[in-house]
Amino acid sequence: MNTSELNHFIVVLIYGSLVLLSLLKLSNPLRVNRKANFWFGIFLFLWSSFWLDEVLTLVTDSQVDVHSIISVQMIQFLTPVMFYFSVLFYTNPTFKFKISDFKYLILPVIFWVNILLQRFGGFKDNTVFNVLFIGLILFQALFYTGLSYFTIRKHKKRIQQFSANTEGINLNWLEYITIIIFIINIAYVVYNLSYDSKALNFFINGAFLVVIYFVGYYSLKQKEIYPLEEKQREELISIDEDPETEEIKKKLISDEEVIKIKKQLEDIMDKQKPYLDSELNLIRLSELLSISTHHLSYVINTGFKKNFFQYVNEYRIEFAKKLLKDVHSKLSILGIAYESGFNSKTSFNTTFKKLTNQTPSEYKNGSGL
Repeated sequence: MNTSELNHFIVVLIYGSLVLLSLLKLSNPLRVNRKANFWFGIFLFLWSSFWLDEVLTLVTDSQVDVHSIISVQMIQFLTPVMFYFSVLFYTNPTFKFKISDFKYLILPVIFWVNILLQRFGGFKDNTVFNVLFIGLILFQALFYTGLSYFTIRKHKKRIQQFSANTEGINLNWLEYITIIIFIINIAYVVYNLSYDSKALNFFINGAFLVVIYFVGYYSLKQKEIYPLEEKQREELISIDEDPETEEIKKKLISDEEVIKIKKQLEDIMDKQKPYLDSELNLIRLSELLSISTHHLSYVINTGFKKNFFQYVNEYRIEFAKKLLKDVHSKLSILGIAYESGFNSKTSFNTTFKKLTNQTPSEYKNGSGL
């Protein structure tokens, strides 16, 4: 099989994989993150259209230029917008579109006007048109990549306010995709300016195929991020991701009440050890104290100067250190991680290293004794 035939095979895999993945996300058989998966499915379907020319050319055995059709160009330019919408719903499933959100269509409208002027308005200077076209693609890539990236970073801070195990809901894979989308747009520009288009086409398609399988693997295993119960979900989303900002904005309870709840919380953590439950979250802990999630979050933030993630995992690490020091224990590092309330060895190692400046193995072997 020569390079050209291999490239054709890769193109078919890319297009087929994206269409199949988009249908899986749209149908959402697991019924998780419904709105986010809907918009992500549309994004994947629009993304697949960039290979439609090559697929139709292979099928018909004659050159097909679908991308030159105005309607196709206009729809394709919405691809990064659809991705951003999916990020919005992954990070906030209660998000509702408002009239002000039409601002996200400003760039596509500018692009559509540019296309119409070039086609029907006597805008004959193709050089100027191509510069505008490439400039819009790059600017849009930077704009929506930036928006998506900072939205996900904000989400990562928020979930540390109510979850002690953020692995699986921190959307790391989606953060990587935002960077990849920017690189994809750069590659698209390079492709159009390249003299060796065939070789570059083969290289880019191969890279895209790897990226698509990465997207497929992590997007399909993404579990529900927020509780399904609407009231609980809205409570958690409304918690400010920045503890200091929330403390400055409002004083939820008196200082005396904070001291009282702090004492109750410490007693429960010492006696009942709820931190050993790997599924512990702000809601479960607030139920043990019979107070609201907002009040508990406020007490942890103001009383201990920590977020929920830090507060709970410090208890877990102290418990793990005792197990690591126990010379009679036959537990492996992974076993100790599970016993201490962590749900993976990776999160255990990362947290342990961050709090002690040592790995669990180094601590167990004597350097931490």
